[in-house]
Amino acid sequence: MDLGCLRFPKEGPVMKPLPSLAIVTQSERMRLILSRVEAIAASDSTILLIGETGVGKELFADYIHRASPRSDRPFVKIALSAMPHDLLESELFGHERGSFTSAVSEKKGLFELAHTGSLFLDDIDDVPMPTQSKLLRVLESQEVLRVGGSATIPIDVRLIAASKVSLKEMVEHGSFRADLYYRINVFPVQIPPLRERREDLPLLLQHFLKRFAPGKALSVSPEAQEALAHYDWPGNVRELRNIMQRLALFATREINLQDLPPELHDGHPVELLVKACTKCFMEESLQFNDVITCLEVNLLKQALQETGGNRSQAAKVLGLSLSTLRDKLKKYGLENHTDPC
Repeated sequence: MDLGCLRFPKEGPVMKPLPSLAIVTQSERMRLILSRVEAIAASDSTILLIGETGVGKELFADYIHRASPRSDRPFVKIALSAMPHDLLESELFGHERGSFTSAVSEKKGLFELAHTGSLFLDDIDDVPMPTQSKLLRVLESQEVLRVGGSATIPIDVRLIAASKVSLKEMVEHGSFRADLYYRINVFPVQIPPLRERREDLPLLLQHFLKRFAPGKALSVSPEAQEALAHYDWPGNVRELRNIMQRLALFATREINLQDLPPELHDGHPVELLVKACTKCFMEESLQFNDVITCLEVNLLKQALQETGGNRSQAAKVLGLSLSTLRDKLKKYGLENHTDPC
């Protein structure tokens, strides 16, 4: 495929539609995945969605639930990476009044709330080991025991789990239970990153422009198309969506190269890093350790930017363990850093 210039299709975007939902694609690989997903959706089997941050795992989970016999029943979602570990069990399984200091009333967990429907556990790779064993017990027994409770509660839930990393590798490294992995890996679905299905870019661009600027007749210049085609999209479809939303807001007719964010036309990420650290190399008063600190801080910021603030993925990008990344963020006062600027 010629990536020098994206060709917008004359027809409308090719979609797999459901009410209020559409997966836009013309990739043969994605079509095969969707046909498989449609077959799996009709069953009650557990599905494991695997893919980088931003590839659309939640959209696939929505699609599966809406295409299933449970479509008119509850669909409950939780991003496990955003949940403090000490609150996770209460959130998943519920708690009884007085089971801990702030438990002033009983609370149903997400498994109970999803009863007869589907439960989407995003970032299941972030579940701590103690909670993994309790999660396995719930999935095996189809009943939950609230924190501080004494009686189990039967549940009927279809589980859809998602991971941004290989759970098999985590099992090999001892950070994910093998028995839980085999329990949720019934039907694994690997969602490819955007850089591996670039033929979808024209459709996605057209889709997002229509979505975010329905009253505008916007186009994309050949130079801008070329930059979009050659960018690697570390944040995947989510990054593309956010960029197109921003561009659609300000553009009046044609989106040109200079309208694109700097990372799309200012060169390789290493060049951007060097530009960010120019002061380090030019400031004669800075010592060697100061330069190293500057480089490290900018590497951390860039990794967080590329992964949308996802620390697990940022650690993987940098080749660090999650605990090492956390230590470095704390060291440089970047614990709450989300803005790339």
